[in-house]
Parts: sequence; C-alpha cells; structure tokens
Amino acid sequence: MKFAIGVALFLAWVGAPVSAQNMQATQVSEPSVTRLADLDLAVEGERPAAIPTEHFANRSAYRRFSVSPDGAHIAIKRVVDGETALLLIDAASQQPLKVYKLGEDQRLDWFRWAGNEKLITSISALGDYYGLPVRKNRLFVRNIANNATWMLEVDDDLLNGGDLVHVAEDGAFALIAVQRNQRSQLSVYRYDLLPGAERVRVVDAQRAISNWYADTSGTVRLGIAWRNGRQRIYYRSADGDDFELADVWEPGDDDTRYWNVIQINEDSDQGYVLEENSDGRVGVRLFDYSTGDVVETFYEHPQWDIDRLWLDRDGSPFAAFFTDDREQIHWFNEEMGALYQELKNALDMEQLIIVSRSRNNERILVWGGSEADPGALYVFSTEDLTLDLLGDYRPELDFEQLVRPVPVRYQARDGLLISAYLTVPRGVEPRDLPLIVMPHGGPFGVRDELTYNDEVQLLANRGYAVLQPNFRGSGGYGKAFYDAGRGQVGRGMQDDIDDAMDWAVDVGIADANRVCVVGGSYGGFAALWAVLRNPERYRCAASWAGVTNWDRMLSYDRRYLGREAALDLREREEGDVDDLDDFSPVNHASSLNRPVLLAHGSEDRRVPVSQYRMFRDATTASPVPPRTLLIDGEGHSFSEQENEQKWYDTLLEFLAEHNPSDLPPASSGGGK
Repeated sequence: MKFAIGVALFLAWVGAPVSAQNMQATQVSEPSVTRLADLDLAVEGERPAAIPTEHFANRSAYRRFSVSPDGAHIAIKRVVDGETALLLIDAASQQPLKVYKLGEDQRLDWFRWAGNEKLITSISALGDYYGLPVRKNRLFVRNIANNATWMLEVDDDLLNGGDLVHVAEDGAFALIAVQRNQRSQLSVYRYDLLPGAERVRVVDAQRAISNWYADTSGTVRLGIAWRNGRQRIYYRSADGDDFELADVWEPGDDDTRYWNVIQINEDSDQGYVLEENSDGRVGVRLFDYSTGDVVETFYEHPQWDIDRLWLDRDGSPFAAFFTDDREQIHWFNEEMGALYQELKNALDMEQLIIVSRSRNNERILVWGGSEADPGALYVFSTEDLTLDLLGDYRPELDFEQLVRPVPVRYQARDGLLISAYLTVPRGVEPRDLPLIVMPHGGPFGVRDELTYNDEVQLLANRGYAVLQPNFRGSGGYGKAFYDAGRGQVGRGMQDDIDDAMDWAVDVGIADANRVCVVGGSYGGFAALWAVLRNPERYRCAASWAGVTNWDRMLSYDRRYLGREAALDLREREEGDVDDLDDFSPVNHASSLNRPVLLAHGSEDRRVPVSQYRMFRDATTASPVPPRTLLIDGEGHSFSEQENEQKWYDTLLEFLAEHNPSDLPPASSGGGK
C-alpha cells in the first residue's frame, strides 16, 4: 500500500466516554441535475437599498481566538485602525485583562497556548534577504502571569523561525523543526519554555526530511521527505531507534492514497489517520505505522470525505467533520453531541461552528450564523449553561437585507455532475439576470460551501445573480472527482466553468449576453482565461491575485512551498501536459479584447505581484488593455478594511460600466 501525506492535524480534547462503535453512515440518494422548478426562488419582499460597501468590509476587530486549556482565558488577535495586538480576556466575564501590542510593521501570523500561562506566537516583519525585501518570522513565548517575553533563538539569517511539531500539555517544552543555517535541512529541537533556556537538538536533519511528526508524549517518530520525484516516509518505534524507510510514494501511481497523520500513540506503533478507501472515500482509520497497514476503519461517510478529526485526551476519536453543503459534525462523544444540538436549537442558528474550547469543555467559543447571516461569536460556559455574546462578525451589516444562496447541480459536457451555489438578487424575478460566475481558488482540494460570503452578498445586493461552481478537482467529493481535475488546469476545469454558465442560461436564470467571471487566486486565473479562451461567451472578467504565468508560478512555488509540495502541485496541475505555457494568460495577452479588471496586493507572498506586472506589461498593446488596481501593503487575502473596500468599490464601478445590472446605481456616501 502507498500513501500521500497531507497536512498534519493533532487536536486532543476531553469529553465523556466514546460510545463503542465502528460507525457507517446511512446510505444517501445520488443528486441529480437541478431544474428551475426544483428551486425555491419566489420573489420575496422589496428590492433592498444598496448596502454600503464599507458594511461588507468592516468586520469585527476580533480576528482569531483560542481558549486556554483550563478555560480561564481567551487569547484574541485584535486589529483596530490597522494596529494589531494580542488581547487577553477573562473567559467568564469577557473583560479585557492585557493587551500586547505589535510593532507598526509586525504581523501576528498565529498563536497557540502552551499550558495555561504561556502563549507561543509567530510574528513576522519586513527584513532584508540578499538585498530583497522579504518577511521574516520568529517564534516568541509570552508568560501571561509575569509578562515575560522571549524569542526562541534560531540562526539570524533564516527566514523562517521554525515549524511547531509538538507542545507539552503542561507547557514545559515545545519541539520545533528548524534549520541550523540557511544551507541545512530541518532538524528538530527541544525548547524548554523558560527565559534563557538553551535549545537541545533531539533529531538531526537527515534524508531531506521536511515534515516531522511526534507522538503524544513528544517523541519524534515519523518524517516525510521528497527525493528524486518520490515522497518517502521514514518511521521509528521508539526514541533512540534509527528512522527506517517505511514506504515510497510516487505521484500518479494508481495505488497512491490520500493519507494524513492525525496521531501517533505513545508506546505504540498505532494511531489515527485520515485515509482513502479503495473507492477513494476519505475516512477515519486506525493505522499501524510499522507495517503500513490499516488496523480498522473507525468511521467513514458513504458520500463525503472526512475533513478533520478531533481526539479525546485518551487518544480516542471525539468528533469527525465533513462537508456536504455545510460543515457537519459526527459526534462520537454522545454527551457533547447532545449538548451541541441543544445549543444549536437554543440559538436558532442554521450553522453552528465550534471555534475553540478548553480541555475539559468548561468554555466553548462558537460561531452561529448562516449563508445569509455573517453571524456572531459566543462564549458558552457549560458548567452554569450561560451564553455570552463576544462580538458580531459584521457589526454594521443588516443581515435581514441579505439573500439566501441555494445548492444546485449541473452536468458538465463529459457527463460529470458538478455542485455549485446560486445566489439571486432579493426582490427580483429570477429570469434573464446579469450573471457573475465566481470560481474558487486552489484549485485542488479546495471548494466553496453553503456559507456566508461578503462578495457574493454584495454582488447580489447590486442586482447580479452569482454562481459558484465546484469544478473538477475540488475537495470533499471523493478521489474520482479530485483526480478528474489532474492535468485539467485551463482545460476540463475551465470547461466546467463554461458549463456552469450554460446551465444558468438554459434554465432561464441568466442572460447569455450579460455574463462576467470574477475570482481570486486560481479563480483570478480562471477569470482571465475565460475571456482569453472564449471571449465570445463573456463580457468581462475581474481577477484578484490571479496567476498569469504558470511556468514562473510553479518555479516560485518551489521556493515558497518547498520542493516536495511544489513538485506534487506541478504534477497535479500539469498532468499529461508537457507544460502549462499554452494556458498562461500572459502568453495570450496581446489578443485580449474584453474588459478586464486586474488587481493585486503588493505584498502577496502566495501569488507574487510579479504575476500582476507581467500581465499588465504584456497587455499594453492589446485591443483592450486592462484596468489595473495595485493595493500597496496588501497580501494574498485582505487584512485591512480599507483595502477590501477599495476592491469592492473598484469592482462595482467596473461591472457597472461593462456588465451593468438592472438596478439603479447606489447612492453616494459610505461606499458604492
């Protein structure tokens, strides 16, 4: 058996005992193509007034959250007027206790608890790398009891301060994978989380291993390397043993399985993984790392891949997550499942997501909302059954003026059934509407869900129907659907986007002469490629952070993602195509004859701004040069309210000019 490594996820939680079960979900009927008669699109209410763009861009100052293991405190990333701080509040009263401000140029990348009194934070800032401006990140520890702060020391020349491998439950130490210097591979160091403590190298760099995994006690037991076009898995049963080659995976092998390490048990060769079965469905498996065999299947859903797994403190499965149209939870802990359902009923929310919680469930942070409601964050105290509002996600937005998206299915030209989400304007007859096709980013393993989306709601508020296709290669639909996207960048994936438009036109919702494509990242590429490949179909396209030169992008990925991840991505995107030059918008830029909005952030590290500049420069002599928008200081996704609003305002102006809706222009003031 062969397996491909995904991103490791290990979350240990405590709850009531797991009921004995090796559970299989009930069978479900196969979905069919959606007809207009299947949709509940009755015209309800009046057309709402134009909601100011700033109401969609203005989000809560609270951005990320984490409850301390004992439930006493909540750590929050707070952004106010462009200034970032780490806020500590009392979980019971929600009153602020401490504010740790960052420097003007610093960013808080992530944070996590180490015991109840310490927080490990990753902070990045602009630096110099051989004369080039780049962001360097370093790991810091802050003791909330005495306010002591110190950096986990690494070589000064490194760009990355290290990757977290393991944190001791009591916060005594952490294992960090980091280079000794710029030329070395990743070693694993033990950092005792005390000021001035020296780090100790516990595993030497070896065999080009770039991902390290520890067991529940903090012993490094498994490593993943990429060499000579193959992914290699190395394993050892105990500390002091040598790492032995356990398996080799080569991209494109028929026997390859998606395989994601969740846990390695202390004093055992077994642990839980997420892995595909022979039919390509990802489920929860108990796995023997020494033999490479599945011991048993604990749970799998017959239709949907399992996305995440929570574990109890004793190592047993606690809850599994999958996505049909919304995120769903299958609880193995019956007591917690019942409590979750009671809370969902009490809030009268269609969607309830657990954001963070304490080790023994004393405090649980939950988000409640829906695809037509940006929702709010609540603190639930299970001991006294109190529920306190922590903050609204879009404090100025009147969700009663929003509209509810609906799931639809359509058939691609080769017969593949595609899922999508359709949003039509409120108070408008759903016939012959101007349409925005909005493909998601990724493209592989990513998908849109039936959840709240600012941009979708903004466009619907302005009179556009919006269609979000989960084209082939999207995640969550099984291996066959995922593999159908291999080598289909600019080809089969793009056909699916075209076929989405055809479905909307055929059922009568969209006007075939008023269709534009809008997307970000891979979706930005798809938007550009739509008007270059099939200009007769589309009136315009808008791209945020879109890929324009695949050869340059894949070369950059090797530096940004690392060699092994970049090689895997190249194999998925190119497939049996020698290269992607034929599908690079920059190589067809001189023929651009449809209006394009080309936008990017100057500090984008995922899709570098050079992709924007190459296409901009290549279209100077095209029949219709693009309108450009470069937002200084912004990254791949929006971090500042004013930048997001600038994109919304520019997009609406562009669409009003090149694909106007039937609604009157928004009144001035407070955004477009």
